[in-house]
Amino acid sequence: MFVLLFGAKKLPDAARSLGKSMRIFKSEIKEMQSDSAASSTETPPAKPIASERVESPAPEQSPDRHTA
Repeated sequence: MFVLLFGAKKLPDAARSLGKSMRIFKSEIKEMQSDSAASSTETPPAKPIASERVESPAPEQSPDRHTA
């Protein structure tokens, strides 16, 4: 079937290219998995920081203010 689509001369080149692509793909997947495993063992998960709320005093009104 493939011989009819690509021709007898192009078939070995297509198979070679497909094999090379699969090797590159597999190596990239392995690299991503090793990077993921290495990063998860090096740093512990982050802990949330408990924030403290500071109440600010209400603004004071100046005594020299005249009200009518």
